[in-house]
Amino acid sequence: MRRPVCALAVPLAAVLLAACGSKSSSTPSAATTASGPATVTVTRPTTTPVPRPKPSGMPLCRAGTLALSFRGQQGATGHGELGFALRNTGSATCRTRGFPGILWLDKAGHGLPTTAKHVTTDMAGSVPVVALTVPPGGKVSFRVFVTHGAVPGLPCTTAAGLQVIPPNDTATLNVSIPDGAYECKETTVSPLRPGTAAFSG
Repeated sequence: MRRPVCALAVPLAAVLLAACGSKSSSTPSAATTASGPATVTVTRPTTTPVPRPKPSGMPLCRAGTLALSFRGQQGATGHGELGFALRNTGSATCRTRGFPGILWLDKAGHGLPTTAKHVTTDMAGSVPVVALTVPPGGKVSFRVFVTHGAVPGLPCTTAAGLQVIPPNDTATLNVSIPDGAYECKETTVSPLRPGTAAFSG
């Protein structure tokens, strides 16, 4: 006795449906997720403003906040010593180091022939170069030595004042010398010293 054809078709359809179902249940591709198409997030580079570096450290002592004064002079056979001081007139502590520039002045304030020689040892002793800090109202000092008596080949005269350029600066400061200073162009200059230590008077 033959089985009905429809009885064979039903199992075959079930197998085909099962095969199609297993194929559709495979792992989603990279372009899809369980909830739908994948979302791609693009991160754009951002530019963060870089702050300009702030000046660090203590400011330099400059002519604008310094006052120059004459401390006195003393002489011995053949030479004379003069002392000068720079006072911090500003509101902040400043720093300095090294040798001031100098120029002898006549009574009218005009420059005289000046040859300055920077020394760390002079007729009064050793004067090493050191870093100095100068608080408001504080002082640093230096000394100069000049030749007394005529020097062959050098112009000798009495200076009425001195012009000074602080280290690390180009601006000038002037001071008068009440009794004048006899000088013959060549002058030794000490580095700055703390307080008024450069000239004992």
